[in-house]
Amino acid sequence: MQSCASLYAAIDLGSNSFHMLVAREVADTSQTLTRIKRKVRLAAGLTADNQLTPEAMQRGWQCLRLFAEHLQDIPPQHIRVVATATLRIATNADVFLLTAREILGCPVQVISGEEEARLIYQGVAHTTGGSDERLVVDIGGGSTELVVGRGANALELFSLEMGCVTWLDRWFKDRSLTKENFEQAEQAAREMIRPVVSRLQAYGWKVCVGASGTVQALQEIMVAQGMDEQITLSKLLQLKQRAIQCGKLEELEIEGLTLDRALVFPSGLSILLAVFHELDIKTMTLAGGALREGIMYGMLDLPVCEDVCERTLQNLQRRYLLDIEQALRVTVLARHFAEQVADVWQLDERCLTLLQGATMIHEIGLSIDIKNAPQHAAYLIRHTDLPGFTPAQQKLIAILLQNQSHHIDVQQLSQQNCLPPHMAQRLCRLMRLAIIFASRRRDETVPEVKLRALDDTLHVLLPADWLLVHPLRAEYLEQESQWQSYVHWPLLIETVN
Repeated sequence: MQSCASLYAAIDLGSNSFHMLVAREVADTSQTLTRIKRKVRLAAGLTADNQLTPEAMQRGWQCLRLFAEHLQDIPPQHIRVVATATLRIATNADVFLLTAREILGCPVQVISGEEEARLIYQGVAHTTGGSDERLVVDIGGGSTELVVGRGANALELFSLEMGCVTWLDRWFKDRSLTKENFEQAEQAAREMIRPVVSRLQAYGWKVCVGASGTVQALQEIMVAQGMDEQITLSKLLQLKQRAIQCGKLEELEIEGLTLDRALVFPSGLSILLAVFHELDIKTMTLAGGALREGIMYGMLDLPVCEDVCERTLQNLQRRYLLDIEQALRVTVLARHFAEQVADVWQLDERCLTLLQGATMIHEIGLSIDIKNAPQHAAYLIRHTDLPGFTPAQQKLIAILLQNQSHHIDVQQLSQQNCLPPHMAQRLCRLMRLAIIFASRRRDETVPEVKLRALDDTLHVLLPADWLLVHPLRAEYLEQESQWQSYVHWPLLIETVN
């Protein structure tokens, strides 16, 4: 058991799915070891008088038997099992919970809607980057949580008795996807949300993040269809219209929507539309975690990091023994370059943050081998859990790393959905130059470089005679000018007195 002393398990018995997260505490953070998800659809087994049917309970117990095998290797004090909306309202929940405890060998805590909202917010705060003044929306199977918070603190939180499973049974029971069905579902959801709007809006927020299966499904759809990662009302309305065109739930086909999500997607979409309308949300992105992560970090008792992205990058630097001084040198130089051309190239703080994300770990591929190091770096980042970064941001950083030297794959830079292609290309150009100028790995060898941008033409202005005194980097710059010219990025190397 000593080797398992650092293991923790968080189990969420939701109304639509049961989830188990197993993690290991390492270096003041958590490393995910196992994620198991099963569609149990517990809420679909509630009768009109809120009795769980025997069939629904059997589906739940069968899932818990799968979870129980993992729990045998984890200290009991490191396990927390919570149940949410359906088991809050089921009048025979005690029958289910008694057998659940026997199967798992540990108690199951039925948490209040308020506690569920608090844990969801904690999961988001520990795993999601961007502004820490946020609105969190989580559409579950039986309830929807709305939370406004700042940093680690949830300031106002609500749990509303509506979810994608209950709304499916209530408003799409005939499996018809009509305008009338959607309007009824949305109107009912808006009436549920309206009483809490003023209290949520009183605190304000800078970003809105979604932490539900519905939002995850939307992200998958947008990636498959080549859209950017920002969820907007116009995109939701387009998807609603597409669903209506399909006519029937069994015939719902949207590129990027998987079969396991399709059943509850229209009902979840109707609730999300109501949230957007009532709270006047402009954009939403996918959160990095939710209830399970909130449970896990609560057991680990780790503080909420002020900058989740920075913590992630520092963890990568330590794990792969990167040269931190060199990473900082390249990062500072790349940001200096970006600031010089920011106005002409319209580089905002979001661009600078992504540029920093790439430069801080640009040498990660060397931990495998110097040969094909950029490709190794891209692979590692694509397949590593990066708390704080959205899937689209993670993909862009991987593409930047793959294109940090030599051949430039413009098609890759155009196919990501985090930034417009021309913006991603500009970040790539700046990073490549910063790597070249910092290649001596000493601050005093970095020259005073000035950049000037005119549309897509980039002028690099160097002190007189610098190229003569530094022939190797002069050669690198000449080669770089050629690499960029191959993809029609004019790069002119000039000296000034």
